[in-house]
Amino acid sequence: MNPNVPDGVTSFADLELRPELLQALSGLGYEEPTPIQREAIPPLLERKDLVGQAATGTGKTAAFALPMLQQMPGDDRGTEPAALVLVPTRELAVQVSQAFHRYGRDLGVRVLPIYGGQPIGWQLKALQRGVDVVVATPGRALDHIGRGTLRLHEVRTVVLDEADEMLDMGFAEDIEEILQATPDERQTVLFSATLPPRIKGLAGRYLRDPVRIQMGREEAAPGEAPLVRQSAYVVARAHKPAALGRVLDLEAPTAAIVFCRTRDEVDQLTETLNGRGYRAEALHGGMSQEQRDRVMGRLRSGTAELLIATDVAARGLDVEQLTHVVNYDVPSAPDSYVHRIGRVGRAGREGVAITLAEPREHRMLKAIERVTKHRITVEKVPTVADLRARRLELTRAALHELLIEDDLEGFRVVVEPLAEEFDVMEVALAAVKLAYEPNEAATDEEDIPQIAQKTGRDGRDGRDRRGGTGRPDTRGRGPAQGMTRLFFGVGRNAGIRPQDLVGAIAGESRLTGRDIGAIEIAERFSLAEVPESAADEVIAALRRSTIKGKKARVRRERDSPNKRK
Repeated sequence: MNPNVPDGVTSFADLELRPELLQALSGLGYEEPTPIQREAIPPLLERKDLVGQAATGTGKTAAFALPMLQQMPGDDRGTEPAALVLVPTRELAVQVSQAFHRYGRDLGVRVLPIYGGQPIGWQLKALQRGVDVVVATPGRALDHIGRGTLRLHEVRTVVLDEADEMLDMGFAEDIEEILQATPDERQTVLFSATLPPRIKGLAGRYLRDPVRIQMGREEAAPGEAPLVRQSAYVVARAHKPAALGRVLDLEAPTAAIVFCRTRDEVDQLTETLNGRGYRAEALHGGMSQEQRDRVMGRLRSGTAELLIATDVAARGLDVEQLTHVVNYDVPSAPDSYVHRIGRVGRAGREGVAITLAEPREHRMLKAIERVTKHRITVEKVPTVADLRARRLELTRAALHELLIEDDLEGFRVVVEPLAEEFDVMEVALAAVKLAYEPNEAATDEEDIPQIAQKTGRDGRDGRDRRGGTGRPDTRGRGPAQGMTRLFFGVGRNAGIRPQDLVGAIAGESRLTGRDIGAIEIAERFSLAEVPESAADEVIAALRRSTIKGKKARVRRERDSPNKRK
């Protein structure tokens, strides 16, 4: 229990906020303070310095804005700002300014966002008229200080929001220079998603005996699923675009950010996804501010559903309808992972964080788990069968919605003549097929090789499924329990790949991709494990078919232990 928090704080009224603020909060639909607001507002009202470790989406903007507005004088405020909020990006400056306007609308608060890319003349005029709160990026704030147009000698409170992001962007010296231009008796507040040594050093130099609070993302109630579902798929780099498409098809996000490492990767992936029928937009440092604004406008309006971005370009973004964050590569630092997934699961809404990891990156996932103290579930890449099942489910749901709406009378002229000639069930099945087949035509023909983790002393699954990153040496051991090994008279010299065998077996028999075990591709032949109970069916089916257009001998491997007498 934080000694700075009064007992029994269950509403904003319990925090003794002024009536104008309570009225604004009520109008916005805020019912009760979030944990970080309960922890931070009381000591900030007492004008104590504060260091808060808080993920994005915990309500920290209101946690520092409400105390600042509470202490705003009613009249005769003068022209110089009483509060300064430093943020890493233009987007965050705009969002924080809007929050101040919403909370302080009945107080007549004068808030000015200051950032690069905006005409400086407009900022100069606003500063001359007088402002109460300045929300600024460090570079543009320092520019105004140098011009003498931003004077900080009356500032009573300074907030460093997302301090770790600002330091990562190279603003450390700018921040220190700005702080030195403010009064020594100011109140200083620092919020950061992570607290690396650099942040602790900054706090030690510029904060006086600060209150320290640490908040994770809002936790789900006992027995409920976590608000952010974190999962990963281990997939070879060559199959990443296809795997991402499969995952997106199954997840069907309202809006998602896909993080890439480089600008080139952003552009290439955006082109690939648009080619697959997604509405994707690129966002990276090579774009002008006007281009960025257009992209964000399309995402927020729903015209685009995917934002493909680099870390630098996406800093400070806050998209209300965002449901998914995808790491196209495993972030090199756990802190980056924390910042990325902090954009979903906000304000009690559920979110999904997905990571595509190459086999060599599995250890990096474990490092992230240790730092975040959250398990990242490694899932199997969706198969063609999974995708077809999902699309059938979407077709069923769409039909169910139409039947509930009961606005189908205009189509009776089509159904009644058919019902006289065919059974009504047959007519319905044909209608479902007609609705389903356009989506089915877009389904990938080949399954993506699954890569299972080797069994070691850590107890992970030891079966290397469908080839993985190499060709497991299956000849030195027998097949897995309940499996038998089949011999195929085609191999690498015929261009055969593990996914070709999986596609042939799953396409010609009742097996799915997940039923097929380890596969080995040799120069002139291939071996594949299938369930013993289905072996004869698979052999018979493939003897009547072809594998990648080639007829192949198919039989049980002669030394299969499951067939020895």
